[in-house]
Amino acid sequence: MTERGWVAAGWGVGYGGFGLGCALSGTALWGVAWAGWVVAGVGVAAVGAGAAAGRWSTRVLWLLCGLAVVGAWSLLMDVVALLFGQGVDSVPDAVQKASAGVGALVLAGAARGRASVRPVGTGTVAAPAAAPGVVQLAAWAGSLAFLPYVVMKLVWAFGGSFAGISGEQMDARYVRNGSSGLWLALERRGLDGTVLLAAVGVFLLWGLVRPWGQVFPRWTLPLRGRRVPRWLPLTPALLGAATLVPYGLVGLGYLALCTLGVVGIRQGELATPGQALQVAWVGAAAFAGYGVALAVAARWYWRRTRGGGEGGDGCRGVC
Repeated sequence: MTERGWVAAGWGVGYGGFGLGCALSGTALWGVAWAGWVVAGVGVAAVGAGAAAGRWSTRVLWLLCGLAVVGAWSLLMDVVALLFGQGVDSVPDAVQKASAGVGALVLAGAARGRASVRPVGTGTVAAPAAAPGVVQLAAWAGSLAFLPYVVMKLVWAFGGSFAGISGEQMDARYVRNGSSGLWLALERRGLDGTVLLAAVGVFLLWGLVRPWGQVFPRWTLPLRGRRVPRWLPLTPALLGAATLVPYGLVGLGYLALCTLGVVGIRQGELATPGQALQVAWVGAAAFAGYGVALAVAARWYWRRTRGGGEGGDGCRGVC
């Protein structure tokens, strides 16, 4: 049993125990009482696959990784809510999403460790370099996908109207929904919290495809010239992609059906279906576009930085 296998099995014990506790106590996950048994089953399978060896266990680990990604659905939305002092819709659901997100990383690491055993002495890290043109094109597309979303949010933050909804109406909605004082203070100064997070997300995206994301650049002062620990950008990138890709793509599919009149859209607090569609299309396009770009960039960064030690000096003066 490898070290990564032990970690995967340990995660399975914790995740399965959580699911079993929810099932026995009747605590609903995803709005249904029996989902706890599903979580418990995934945990038990992770223990078995982590402890075993062989090609079949690698395939099971990848399958469980996919299930964990599904389980982490909308995790990023909960993180955003907590960062700004807002509550989550369901604490058990939030715990399950966070556990599943960690599990996706753990299981992927265990599966890759089983699938790619290198001979001793070949674990070198490639020199820092920019991503290929197609990957950088994806980064541009992901960055630009946020523009309509940012414009919409800033229009409201500065008191204007978008899709027939005024900034005052949005401010009143934030108050009714229990938004934190920090969130309201930012909004009333023209700084929407999600726009700030979008800026951080774009910074992360470009860090994955440019050399300064592999070696700390000059402006980081004491860190300059040293290798960036690969887990530092990869952890938020993989969690973000695992949340935003399914959230955004499923959202786009749902909105397409709503636009064609196949199903009706949930209006929430919006006055008309038209308003709901306009706002939802802007949000879903941003999340889907950025999420896919983040997944592409993270995959390239993972492969580029894979190898031996991640510390020590890098290419001083390159960045």
